[in-house]
Amino acid sequence: MTAWRTISLWMDQLDEPLQARGALERDLDVDVAIIGAGYTGLWTAYYLKRQAPELNIAIIEAQTAGFGASGRNGGWLMGNLLGEDRLLAGSSPEQRRASFDLLHSIPDEVEIVLEREGIACDYRKGGALYCAARYQEQQDSLRQYLDKLYRQGLNESDYRWLSPEQLAQQIRVAKPYGGIYAPHVATLHPAKLVRGLARTVERMGVKIYENSPVTQWQSGSLRTAKASVRSRWVVPAVEGYSVTLPPLGRYQLPVQSLIVATEPLSAATWDEIGLSRGQAFSESSRQVTYGQRTADNRLIFGARGGYQFAGKLRHDFDLTRSEIELRRYLFGELFPQLKNVQITHGWGGNLGMSRHFKPHMLCDRASGIALSGGYGGEGVGASNLGGRTLADLILGRDTELVHQPWVIPQGGLDALRAWEPEPCRWLGYNAIIRSFVHEDQILANPATAPWRRKLASGVAGFMEGFMH
Repeated sequence: MTAWRTISLWMDQLDEPLQARGALERDLDVDVAIIGAGYTGLWTAYYLKRQAPELNIAIIEAQTAGFGASGRNGGWLMGNLLGEDRLLAGSSPEQRRASFDLLHSIPDEVEIVLEREGIACDYRKGGALYCAARYQEQQDSLRQYLDKLYRQGLNESDYRWLSPEQLAQQIRVAKPYGGIYAPHVATLHPAKLVRGLARTVERMGVKIYENSPVTQWQSGSLRTAKASVRSRWVVPAVEGYSVTLPPLGRYQLPVQSLIVATEPLSAATWDEIGLSRGQAFSESSRQVTYGQRTADNRLIFGARGGYQFAGKLRHDFDLTRSEIELRRYLFGELFPQLKNVQITHGWGGNLGMSRHFKPHMLCDRASGIALSGGYGGEGVGASNLGGRTLADLILGRDTELVHQPWVIPQGGLDALRAWEPEPCRWLGYNAIIRSFVHEDQILANPATAPWRRKLASGVAGFMEGFMH
């Protein structure tokens, strides 16, 4: 058996035996076959069963529920979508407001399900703090971002500026320049959520087969090493593992994000830091950092990982010393009292990135294929929206969900934009990341000349725009 408990702090903390469900060993004929027992697959099955209990649904999982990003992420349940500003750019002000309201309601929708189904996963809706906490330019970029949000029709009830004094009421960092507070974010225990969802859909009649990697799939059918499945609908819900199911890998590439967890910190230490209501936090740099205080008083802190040539999956997530120390350096800049704290866990995961750097939800009725993905590291919340949307698309329901700009209601995979061939994407990715690292190094040094600071930010900003 795979050492599933070692893949993250979250899986290690589960108070249950991680024994695999039975593998698929006989042929099946079902209404909906879902590949992958992660958030997207489980949410899709849940909402399908809620609305059409008669459906015969099977989930085919290569490992066990929670093996992928669903059991490895940073625990942010966001009422957002990656690239939502670009997705909504062509909408009317009224449509844009309605779409934002839909997105912002994601954490509340999840909470409703948790209460209804009795899933305990340390859910706390404390919002998110986007902090200008390391250099002045972070304050400038955050204020520009807030102005952009307000121009799109949002207001202080959605996002509001916090002065250094107001920020300190929620989180106390070494160099507070201010920040943005967003109320529509919750934190939770990812593995408890995914395992709880799996048990829930089983109670509803969904069959889950584990240790059953899909070796081949197409319209109407899929195969594993021991059996085949015929189905009216096939839902490949594999996100960062799309490269294992050609041709999905052309449209959704795996990139890695890496996370560390400290030992449980004392009450006195948390009194110094704050985060008393389960708030998520990030320091505003292009390194893409994220953190939270866990229910057992650890600090979870993650930052951008990497991309492997040809979009290969990373399987070994025993973090190197340099990978751990980069994250220690970043959270130590915020909380100097933690620079020498013990780090008990380090892990990472493969997440899916679409070429547009925007999520997509697609339904091709002619082929019977439906998929949702490209969450770009924000999949805890986006997968719930994706599961609800796919359920409505499959059932042919005319709802608000299916008319959003991230939904492709008709057309096959060719409706998605493919990634460029190698070595273009590898060279491009590394050039972009190096510009981000260079910018951060320049701006974090207060002695750097103004012209060099401006140049570094200009280059990184250009590369970030080019990426999209």
